Amino acid sequence: MPKNYQRSDRVEKLAKEVLGEAVQGLKDPRIGFATVTSVKISPDLRKAKVYVSALGSEEERQDTVEAIQHAAPHLRSVLGREVRLKHLPTLEVLEDLTAEHGERIEQLLRGLGVSKPPEIEPLDDPSEK
Repeated sequence: MPKNYQRSDRVEKLAKEVLGEAVQGLKDPRIGFATVTSVKISPDLRKAKVYVSALGSEEERQDTVEAIQHAAPHLRSVLGREVRLKHLPTLEVLEDLTAEHGERIEQLLRGLGVSKPPEIEPLDDPSEK
């Protein structure tokens, strides 16, 4: 793996921590319970997609994501204070729909009569004999 990808991976982890704490500190009343689930930074470290998971109704989740999007310049400045980078990435805040997709797949599987995957018995370890 090239070095710049390793660096972007490290920056992603650090950005997730910093932005997660910063989102928790936002005082906007539109923001409900929200968590930064991941941050994906471009290889050149100029753009960052910040994925946010929010709880509540569709409208509450949408309001939360919009409020965090509105706070993106503030979040970017917090990131700049906490992480030393030559170029501070622009932030794009997106709702993380992974949990919803997983729930929908589970519903579809239940509709087909599949409750959970079949149990697979482990193979005997030949070194025990």
